[in-house]
Amino acid sequence: MEPKLFSKVLIANRGEIALRILRACQELNIRTVVVHSTADSDSMPVRLADESVCIGPAPSRDSYLNMRAIMSAAEITGADAIHPGVGFLSENSDFARMTQEHSLHFIGASPDLIDKMGDKIIAKVTMKKLGVPTISGSKGEIPSEEEALKQAELIGFPILIKAASGGGGKGMKVAQNKEEVPQAWRLARHEALANFGNDQVYMERYLQAPRHIEFQILADAAGHVVCLGERDCSIQRNHQKIWEEAPALLPERLRKKMESTLIRATQKLGYVGVGTFEMLLEDGQFYFMEMNTRLQVEHTVTEMITGVDLVKEQIFAAAGFPLTFSQRDITLKGHAIECRINAEDPNTFFPSPGLIKTYHPSGGPGVRVDSHVYSGYSVPPYYDSLLGKLIAYAPSREACLAKIRRALQEFVVEGVATLIPLQKKLADHPDIIQANYDIHWLGRHLTQLVEEQENKRLLA
Repeated sequence: MEPKLFSKVLIANRGEIALRILRACQELNIRTVVVHSTADSDSMPVRLADESVCIGPAPSRDSYLNMRAIMSAAEITGADAIHPGVGFLSENSDFARMTQEHSLHFIGASPDLIDKMGDKIIAKVTMKKLGVPTISGSKGEIPSEEEALKQAELIGFPILIKAASGGGGKGMKVAQNKEEVPQAWRLARHEALANFGNDQVYMERYLQAPRHIEFQILADAAGHVVCLGERDCSIQRNHQKIWEEAPALLPERLRKKMESTLIRATQKLGYVGVGTFEMLLEDGQFYFMEMNTRLQVEHTVTEMITGVDLVKEQIFAAAGFPLTFSQRDITLKGHAIECRINAEDPNTFFPSPGLIKTYHPSGGPGVRVDSHVYSGYSVPPYYDSLLGKLIAYAPSREACLAKIRRALQEFVVEGVATLIPLQKKLADHPDIIQANYDIHWLGRHLTQLVEEQENKRLLA
């Protein structure tokens, strides 16, 4: 049977990513349904969708995480596919299975692969078997303090204790020596249980100054796989990315080696759709960290340097269409930088919900803004603080840095605090200009950057 594009897609998400998916669907002549909470009734995705359904009150557990309410919305609107976006239920295998059980297409990975990659212990063992380099560590769960001490001695200090079901930096604790291991083990288990409902933890050697490099994979049901280059996501605060670039500054031989390794691993997994291998690079060596079986927030920079619309390709793959291009057709052109514009205080990073009185996004050649907000929009206090993403593209990294500086100067948001002042400091910092940073860089420099911002504010 020939593949057929979906007639109506329900978007089970909110904010800028819901709007991004909606726009892709509209360009493919696919009708859209946006589900929303009571707090998002006036949001831009709700306004622009063909249909919208309120699925519950503001708290996520009662709306965007309410699987039964979402399924009911799909049934009453006649949707034939569900796109989960990012976060919320995008990597929830129960939701993917429920979608399929209701004879709907899930625009994402298979439930079995979501399970396999969602358990970090299983994912690491799987990748090692598939020939992907992994960080030395425990072979499985660390069930006791005694075992934690034993494994730490075998691995060597410093060590990192991580939640098996973790993500976003939660459930991760470092121990520099033997004395710190018991408390690190207890805290990691406590955070893992509180955030993921699973207190299993494992252990790895702690890398001192790695870069966070992620490779974008796209695969179809026939086993064709392409790698759409890589992104450097090393500028992070508490493991939360705020600045991303593509491509990363890698030796071409190393890039090709990682591409071929990850393409083979993807084929052996039988993966279909869009996926991201998150890797750590230190001293010229790559190590597998995790695989995200969904669209990434920072997919935009990959789109800019490849010309591939990842959301459309994700929809095509879910509908059973084969890829229309091969690895030979992928050329990384120019450079792209994304700055996340969060509604957060740039000094304390506390969320800053409230009414946006003035909103003026940047423009001009090579500038893209993915955002769902507008003047008069009220930022709710219940969800992720991301207001939008500012992306700059230019033929070279130097030109791209100049463009992102100009775009940040143009970007105006009044009424709530944002990270724009911090992003301006980053764009001007010598280490950023020289690409001399690792995943711990922002943590080391944050105090200095905040003090500079405060002094500038007081002098203004």
